[in-house]
Amino acid sequence: MNFSNFQFRIILISVGILVILGLIILFNKQTPIHNLDSSGATIVAFGDSLIYGVGASQDKNIVFLLSQKIGQTIINQGINGNTTADGLARIDSILSENPKLVILLLGGNDYLRKVPIETTFENIGMIIEKIQAHGSAVLLLGVRGGLLRDTYDSRFKELAKKYHTGFVPNVLAGLIGNPELMSDSIHPNDAGYAKIADKIVPVLRRMLE
Repeated sequence: MNFSNFQFRIILISVGILVILGLIILFNKQTPIHNLDSSGATIVAFGDSLIYGVGASQDKNIVFLLSQKIGQTIINQGINGNTTADGLARIDSILSENPKLVILLLGGNDYLRKVPIETTFENIGMIIEKIQAHGSAVLLLGVRGGLLRDTYDSRFKELAKKYHTGFVPNVLAGLIGNPELMSDSIHPNDAGYAKIADKIVPVLRRMLE
């Protein structure tokens, strides 16, 4: 069978499109998340001032907003100023809540206090291991580490991949430096927390389905 140059080009283009679509599907395939079949009874938000809600009005913090959006109670275990070491030290109190899912946000205070990056992510890794060993799923939230260059971004992605967690990168992206969304240099205002909730809720809903 003879093909004209035009037909041959059409075939090559079609094959190329199929290959590209296959690669897109391959690389966008979601990694299975561990412990989504947890028998736990609660959802716990665990972290620092961003979880606690510094800068938010009453009933406008991230935990309350997420709870409203999913129609389920979320226990707020955020403590202002907590580092990853502080989080690791109180992990047993989090697990005593019998969580089926833990929303985890730590690391910002480590950056501000110049904790070595290896220590920060070793601590977060150990926290995730303890939560998963309890049988609970983890939704990991990233924060930025650095003004000019984000030294945390790749580390958070590595942890999410290694431990098969749900993941939302740098929740403060697009907020820092915008006075309409921030109450101070590091904490959002009501509008900023609403933006963060919008980023998190699609992943949270998928994990709870």
